[in-house]
Amino acid sequence: MNVSFVGIGLMNGSLSLDLQRLYPNAVMQGISRKEATLSRAMDLGLIHEDGSLDQLQDADLVFVSIPVEAIVTLLPRILDAIGEQTLVVDFGSTKAAICETAQSHHKRAQFLAAHPIAGTEYSGPDAAVSELYKGKTIMLCETASTRIDLLDKARKLFSQLEMNIREMDPVEHDKHIAYVSHLSHITSFMLGKTVLEKETDEQNIFDMAGSGFASTVRLAKSSPEMWMPIFAQNKRNVLETLTEYISNLNAFKDKLAAGAHEELLAEMKEINKIKSILEHK
Repeated sequence: MNVSFVGIGLMNGSLSLDLQRLYPNAVMQGISRKEATLSRAMDLGLIHEDGSLDQLQDADLVFVSIPVEAIVTLLPRILDAIGEQTLVVDFGSTKAAICETAQSHHKRAQFLAAHPIAGTEYSGPDAAVSELYKGKTIMLCETASTRIDLLDKARKLFSQLEMNIREMDPVEHDKHIAYVSHLSHITSFMLGKTVLEKETDEQNIFDMAGSGFASTVRLAKSSPEMWMPIFAQNKRNVLETLTEYISNLNAFKDKLAAGAHEELLAEMKEINKIKSILEHK
């Protein structure tokens, strides 16, 4: 098996580790605009060789995990370069614009839009970890447009990785992911901003930051270069979620100012029900 990774950081690097475990004879090729990234990925054993977008003819699988605006730009070129039996899978966190880009391409049937709900706040080749995808969900979009034999190959691979496979319309995906992922990242970044602006003594932050702060602000350590394009590409949905979130924050503020403690307590108890939703993750 010949696998090419366009982008070789956390997502593709972790995938490479698992694919090498499942397919010891597979050849892993890395493609990146940064030579230092390729060199580090080689040192870590994430890839066996480097390549280019013009060298995808013999690849069995091409996984694309780069900023979403770069996926939109490069996807047509990637599809132009592949062989007749190659499957291209993107791991972008937004799907509508990417699916729209692929729709009119004459090799659309060799493309699968996917979003693995997995990851950490770290990035780059050094962030790669084994079994990142185990037990995680992968969202597949517009599978009816993907050639059935290639779709079956992808499904088999994701099953081998012990992932939970779900299908969703790309527009619906982007709407839902804005609430459960994009909003939490924005919240984390803005919490970090608020603390940095008010706590000028870094030692105070270090000494007084408990586990609650650490877990809430964890996502602010994520790559801005990866996340800003996601917010921009999903702008309409992100703005909608922010409007609702800010409304809830203002309502909490007003009730606290008015001394409506019992009302807030009842509301917080109702929100506590989210534990039963998330306890199985």
